[in-house]
Amino acid sequence: MSENWKPHVVVAAIVEQDGKFLLVEEKTDDGILFNQPAGHLDEGESLLDAVRRECFEETAHHFEPEALVGVYRWRHPKRRNRTYLRFAFSGVITGFDPTAALDTGILRAVWMTPEEIRATAHRHRSPLLIRCMEDHLAGRSHPLDLLTDFADALAPSPAGGGLG
Repeated sequence: MSENWKPHVVVAAIVEQDGKFLLVEEKTDDGILFNQPAGHLDEGESLLDAVRRECFEETAHHFEPEALVGVYRWRHPKRRNRTYLRFAFSGVITGFDPTAALDTGILRAVWMTPEEIRATAHRHRSPLLIRCMEDHLAGRSHPLDLLTDFADALAPSPAGGGLG
């Protein structure tokens, strides 16, 4: 394995409202598929800021994360050198901007029931879509203070010094 190998860190918004989940339908290299609002962590960005941004860019909905559903590792079966480390957050919609343009490749935001999501498994971007939904439905929820974000490398060290 290469010394330069790194997983792709991504975030996903798990939004349930009135018995339906917010998904996106998007153009991918593998066709038109469904996914949760999700995307890559940008340099210098916190995980929480990333999931807020990605949800808005892909759905025009303002998302406020409330809990961490889970952390998932998935290796793409067709691109064996591509591994994703996904941080999935549950939360609520706090607003909608109907004038916002959606990210390139996003065809639409759509609300689907769990049954509809399970029935369209052949059109999912990854198996993480169902797994994250099922974990949310099972009540998996971890407090956001589980995450620690040292936003500035020059910030004072915790008492006792060092991070190790």
